[in-house]
Amino acid sequence: MSKGVVLTSIDSRGMAEVILNRPERNNAYNGTMIDELIESFTSLYKNNDVRVVLIRGNGKHFQGGADLEWLKEIGKLNKEENIEVSRRTASAIKGLIEFPKPTIAMIHGGCFGGGTGIAAAADIVVASEDAIFSIAEARWGVMAGIIIPHLNASIGVRNVRRYALTCERFDAHEAKNIGLVHQICKTGELNDAVKSIVESLLMCAPVALEMTKKRALIESGLILSDDKFEELILEHSQKRMTSEATEGLNSFLEKRVASWYQKKLIGK
Repeated sequence: MSKGVVLTSIDSRGMAEVILNRPERNNAYNGTMIDELIESFTSLYKNNDVRVVLIRGNGKHFQGGADLEWLKEIGKLNKEENIEVSRRTASAIKGLIEFPKPTIAMIHGGCFGGGTGIAAAADIVVASEDAIFSIAEARWGVMAGIIIPHLNASIGVRNVRRYALTCERFDAHEAKNIGLVHQICKTGELNDAVKSIVESLLMCAPVALEMTKKRALIESGLILSDDKFEELILEHSQKRMTSEATEGLNSFLEKRVASWYQKKLIGK
C-alpha cells in the first residue's frame, strides 16, 4: 500500500482500493490529494491485473469537499496558476469517469462538494445510512462547474438545479431517490454490502466490461470534448479569484454568515 493522502492497494483477485487519507481534515481535497489521485488512477490504468476499483474515505467521513483554507490561498495566485489548479482538479475527475475498469464508491459520513463529484463519476455507489450529502460550493462563493456535467448525468438537471443552488444537505435515502446512490446499507456494513457487487463484476468478461462502460459514456455525452473541458477549467478558476469567493471563504473560516445574506422574513 502506498503512503500519503491517497492510499492504493491491489489484491490477488485484481480488486484495487483507493483510500482518501486526510481524516484529520475530513478527507477534504487539496493540491496534494488531487495529484495523488491522478497518480493512483494512472498507475491502476497501467496495471492489467486490475479488475475493479473501490473508492473509500479513511476516518469519520468519505470526503468533505475542497479544503477551503487551501482554496482561499490559491485564489490569491495569478490567473495562469489558478487555471493549472483547476486543470488538475478537472483531470482527476476526468480520469475517474473515463477509467476503463468498474469503480465503486463506498460512502459513509459526509460527502460534500467534490465528494459528490466522485460519487457521480463512479460507476456504482453504495452508501451507509449515516451518509450526508451536499453540493455546497455556491454557499462559499465558488462553483461546482467541473462536476456539473457528471451530476446532471447522475441525478438529472432538475435535481442539480435544487441542490447545487440551495446547497442543502440531504441524506442517503434522498441520494438514492434522486439517483446519486444505487444502494443503502446499515452503518458500518459497507464492506459486506459491496461483496456481491464485486463478485458480479468479477464474473463478467473484462474487455466486455470496458467496452460497455466506454460506449455508455460516449452515448451519454460524458466523454467531454477538448473545448468543453477547457471551458469548464477556465470558468472554475476565474470564479475562485473573485471578491465574492474571497468573502465566501472568509465567512466559512471566520464562522460567520457571508455579507450577501440578509436575515429577513419573506414578505416582512
